[in-house]
Amino acid sequence: PAPRNEEAKRAGGDLPAQEDDEGADVGESVNAIRADAPEGDAAAEDEVAAEDDDHARGKGRTRRGKALRRTALGLVVVMLLGGAGAALIYRDLVGGIEQKDVGDRLGANRPEKLNKSLNILLIGSDTREGDNAEYAVPGMSGARSDTAILLHLSPNRDQAVGISFPRDSMVKIPECEKDDGGTVPARFGMLNTAFAFAGPTCTWRMLESLTGVHIDHFVQVDFSGFKRMVDALGGVEICVDKPVNDPRAELYLEAGKQTVQGEQALGYVRARYSIGDGSDLERIERQQKFMAAVAEKATDSVLSDPAKTYKFLKAATKSMTTDDELDLSAMRKLADGLRGMSAGQVRFVTVPVERYAPDPNRVQWNQARAKALFEAVRHDNDLPAEPAKPVQPRQAPPSPGKVNVTVVDAGGKDAVVQRVVKQLGKRGYRVAVKVEKGAESPDSRIVYAPPAEGQASALARDVPSALLTADAGTPAGGVRLIIGKNGPRLAPPPINKIGGGVKAGQQKRCE
Repeated sequence: PAPRNEEAKRAGGDLPAQEDDEGADVGESVNAIRADAPEGDAAAEDEVAAEDDDHARGKGRTRRGKALRRTALGLVVVMLLGGAGAALIYRDLVGGIEQKDVGDRLGANRPEKLNKSLNILLIGSDTREGDNAEYAVPGMSGARSDTAILLHLSPNRDQAVGISFPRDSMVKIPECEKDDGGTVPARFGMLNTAFAFAGPTCTWRMLESLTGVHIDHFVQVDFSGFKRMVDALGGVEICVDKPVNDPRAELYLEAGKQTVQGEQALGYVRARYSIGDGSDLERIERQQKFMAAVAEKATDSVLSDPAKTYKFLKAATKSMTTDDELDLSAMRKLADGLRGMSAGQVRFVTVPVERYAPDPNRVQWNQARAKALFEAVRHDNDLPAEPAKPVQPRQAPPSPGKVNVTVVDAGGKDAVVQRVVKQLGKRGYRVAVKVEKGAESPDSRIVYAPPAEGQASALARDVPSALLTADAGTPAGGVRLIIGKNGPRLAPPPINKIGGGVKAGQQKRCE
C-alpha cells in the first residue's frame, strides 16, 4: 500500500502542521485520519440544593458554574454537523471521553420509542475537581447541574430541536440509584437537584418520567471544556445591548458587537443580574442565542478546515462524559446521517413554564402546553405554536379567609386527610365540612377553574407539594385539594411572635 502521506495527498493534500496546547502535531494527525475518509466526502474536509448565585470569586466563579446550560448542546450540534469525516476523527479522540455504565438504573417502565428519531440528553456539570479546581468555593463540594437540554434529532436527521429545562423548575423526582449503589428516595423539588443527588442517570430517568419521551443517550460537559471549545473556535461573536460591568463575574463588556473568548464567554453565558432582567428565563434565551452562534461559526468556518475540526473535537473530548452505548460506532453512524444538516435547521425552545405560587423564585411547567410540546417531540410532529399574548402579571393571592377549599380523598391515609383538614382550618381557610371521595391517585393536586386561580395560588403557599391544575369543569367558587396516596406536604405555619428583644445599637460594648 502507498505511504499514508501519499494517501493523504490523494484525499486532498497535506495539511500544515499546527501545534495544539499539548504540543501534538495536529496537522499530521488529521492528515492521517483523512487518509481513511471515504472518497468524495467533501463535508469531512470542508449546558443538596441549588447553589447560590451570590458567592464571591466565590460569587463570580460560582455563577459561572452553571455555564453549561447550553454548552453541551453547542458541542453536540457542532460535532454532529461535522459529518462522517468528523466521525472518523473520533477514532483518534475517543480515548479522551469518559463513559458511564448506565446499567438498569433507568428502570423497567421507560417510555416507548415510537420512531427512528434520536433524543440526546445534554448536561452541564459544575464539578470543582481536576481542571475546574480554580472555580472551587469554600464549603461547597461535589458536582451540580442546572443544565438539562433534550436534543431531538428527526428520523431523517434533517431537523434538530433543543429543549431547555429551567433549573428552577419544581418537579417530581423519582427514586434513583446512585453510582455507589445507594438509593435516593422520590421527592418533589428543583429539577437540578436530581443530578446533585444521583448523577446524570437520575436526571435522565426524571426527564423520561416527566416528558414521556424516550431518551437514547446523554452527553455531559464541564466548564473547563466549555472554555476550551470556545477558544478552539477562535472566539464567538455576540451582540451586547448595554455595557456590562460585573465584578462578581469578572465580566466587562462594551455595547455592540464583539468577540468573546473562553473565560469571557463563560462569564457572559452565566451572568444573571448584570444583564437583562435578572431572570433565569432571560438567561436561557441569551445562552440559546450564544449556542446558535457557536453552531453557525462552526459550520461556516471550522468544520470546513480539518485541522480546526480536530482541534475543536480534541478540546471537547477532554471534558466529555457519555453513556456507555454512545460509542465510536454509534457516533460514526449518527454523524453519517447528519451530513446534510445546516445550522439553520437547529431550533431552540424552552419548556413552557408558569409561576410557582409558593415561591416567586421558582417556576412550574405549564402542564397543558408542556404536554403538547412533548407529544409533538415523541411523534416527531411540528411543534405547537407559541401563545398569541404573553401572560400578564396577576394580583397578589387572597388571604386564607377568602379561599374556599373542598378536600377530596384520593387514596390518602385517614389520619393524614384529617390532619390536613384541621391544619388548613387553623390557618384560616374556609374548608368544607364533608371530605369527598375521589379516584385513587399517587399525587396531591390543587384543582381550580381559571376564575379561581388566585384562591389556588393562596392555597399552594401552604401546600407547596401539590401540583396546580387548571380545570374549566371545576366549580369557580373555590378550589379542590386532591389528597393522593403520598399525601401533601404542608408548609410550616408562619411565626407571628418573635421572642427576645435585642436591638442593634442598644447593646453595651465589651469593656
